Amino acid sequence: MRRTDVNAMNERTLRIAVADDEVDMRDFLSRILPHLGHEVVAVAQTGVELVEKCRETSPDLVITDIEMPEMDGVDAIREICRDRPVPTIVVSAHHEEDCIDRALRQQILAYLVKPIKKSDLQPAIALAMQRYREFQALHQQAADLHQALEDRKLIERAKGILMTRAKLSEPEAFRRLQLLSSEKNLKMVEIARSIVTAEEAFAS
Repeated sequence: MRRTDVNAMNERTLRIAVADDEVDMRDFLSRILPHLGHEVVAVAQTGVELVEKCRETSPDLVITDIEMPEMDGVDAIREICRDRPVPTIVVSAHHEEDCIDRALRQQILAYLVKPIKKSDLQPAIALAMQRYREFQALHQQAADLHQALEDRKLIERAKGILMTRAKLSEPEAFRRLQLLSSEKNLKMVEIARSIVTAEEAFAS
């Protein structure tokens, strides 16, 4: 199967853990992900079970529902990432601001609203892994994981501004930030902060 040459991590098989309290969704993900070239290494129906299975299998990526028994998906990801950061896609029947805000505070890099299709998954996986590499680069610059998460939100805003103003794709906007960071000898988050501040000045 020919796969999009987005990056090396997207080209290789990812070991994926999936979680949902609906059996149809678990079966869908378990069936479709191998067709996309990936391996499903764990299937869970509660947040607690997801945490346990991720500790056993150390997946490359997690795809989880938000609302599940015992522990919801966002809290489960918080527990999983205490051991090590894991890129995550959340799937929810709701497109609500509080859900999205909670998701952004964790290692959650893509958000899909049910019902989802096979064609939704591959772009979401590519986006999550791309953002994960960006996050890892920020984590190396930041003092701790919390600061890296805050920096990521600021850089996402700066990328959005560059995409709108300069008509760039998301990868091109990130590369522009990297180039400016190198040229100015500043951290990417400092470049991002200056872009956001300038945008706010023009908007006011």
